[in-house]
Amino acid sequence: MTLSHAEFQAIASKLTPNGRAFIDGTFCDAADGGKFETTNPATGQVLAEVAHCKAADIDRAVVAARRVFDAGTWSRAEPEERKQVLLKVAQLIREHVHELAVLESLDTGKTINDCMAEIGGEVPKFFQWYAELADKTFGKIAPTGPRAMALITREPAGVAGAVLPWNFPLVMAAWKIAPALAVGCSAVVKPAEQTPLTAIRLAELMQQAGVPDGVINIVPGFGETAGAAIGLHNDIDTVSFTGSTEVGRMFMRYSGDSNLKGVGLEMGGKSPFIVLADAAIDDELIEHAAMSAFWNGGQNCSANMRQLIAAPLVEEFTARMVERVRSFTLGDPLDPATDIGSMITKDHKETVLSYIQSGVDEGADKIMGGNSELPGYFIEPTVFRNVSPGMRIAREEIFGPVLGIMPVATPEEALAIARDTDYGLHATVFTRDIDRAIDFARSLPCGTVSVNGFSEGDIKTPFGGYKQSGSMARDNGTEALEQYLQTKTIWIQTRPGSG
Repeated sequence: MTLSHAEFQAIASKLTPNGRAFIDGTFCDAADGGKFETTNPATGQVLAEVAHCKAADIDRAVVAARRVFDAGTWSRAEPEERKQVLLKVAQLIREHVHELAVLESLDTGKTINDCMAEIGGEVPKFFQWYAELADKTFGKIAPTGPRAMALITREPAGVAGAVLPWNFPLVMAAWKIAPALAVGCSAVVKPAEQTPLTAIRLAELMQQAGVPDGVINIVPGFGETAGAAIGLHNDIDTVSFTGSTEVGRMFMRYSGDSNLKGVGLEMGGKSPFIVLADAAIDDELIEHAAMSAFWNGGQNCSANMRQLIAAPLVEEFTARMVERVRSFTLGDPLDPATDIGSMITKDHKETVLSYIQSGVDEGADKIMGGNSELPGYFIEPTVFRNVSPGMRIAREEIFGPVLGIMPVATPEEALAIARDTDYGLHATVFTRDIDRAIDFARSLPCGTVSVNGFSEGDIKTPFGGYKQSGSMARDNGTEALEQYLQTKTIWIQTRPGSG
């Protein structure tokens, strides 16, 4: 059910956000009493004081997670039991969707429409989907001679660490918690320091659903304290991280400096949106192009900011794009009429503005957008044309509402520019030539290629990147389970004919 602006504001006025850590089934302060503030980036209003967890708190959470894992309360429970509990989690999320969506909008500056779509649709779906997989993960028997039986089994890895980004806080929590718990792991989860509130609330709902104490632990804190402690902890068996490539490198080092834990990485991107000369510049294409760049204010790792447009189509594409972007409404994230919310912090806003200025300084033509006079950390959606491949805005991840139009003379030039990047997360290709579409999909070194529409796929399809966009691990799909499972061979000697 869609609510009005006033109804969402009324929900917001009644919220009392919980900023305490959740360790071993209990809400608690950090061991040293440290706290930090989380604020609404659209207004600067302080929402809550949050426990600043550090190494001692991470250790406390890991001890609890290890204890319950070794006890088998969850790890060796009947898979049908885990399934029913996770289905109850999905149900409770749906029952609290308006509260969770408002809380997320306040904590992130995301539009309430996006929060409702994500928390009302994606988040419970992830818990439901992986719940249904809990009793459908099979091992296998290897062929042997008559004197042996070889069983290949899959077992939960143990204690899983999850380090979340700030751009999709509850969605990313579901991406990691749901598959980890479905296979029987315990989890220690660090939400981003900018956006901890919905993950903390989720822990309360999970406890209500029947998740045993110690199986889920939420430890808010900063990357250099709580995040590093997770990466370096010798009793965490695997870590799944979503965030910047710079921090992803740190987790690889943390693994090498500790117990060589498994590390799954989903990191940055500089994804191309390619329109070949035979494509039709219609409303659908323009909508996909606009949303690929400006969805969530461009604060999306797969944002298609690099828009490589066949030269004969550039003029029409640019005019249509400017018309579409002018229709976006920037403003109060709790207003359903708002299309684009705020940047996450003042520092991030200044970083995005510095990229916009660099585009101007390097000779790109800024035809609309830039700063905003609104209070809070807003930036108007910005469009550049005549962007060249060597410019900073064409090579570095901006993570803001910036679109750059790059004319290309041939499909070969488009492919060469698209491939010339350190990243490999996502690409979109528009063409009416199916052979060309398949050739581009096979030739682009990235984890997801979307043809004739911008899409990251859905829950059934794995998501992750090539090159510096990620490791071999994947979120989503059955492939996500691999991050949280170990493979064991059981070789049994037999005596044929002994019976």
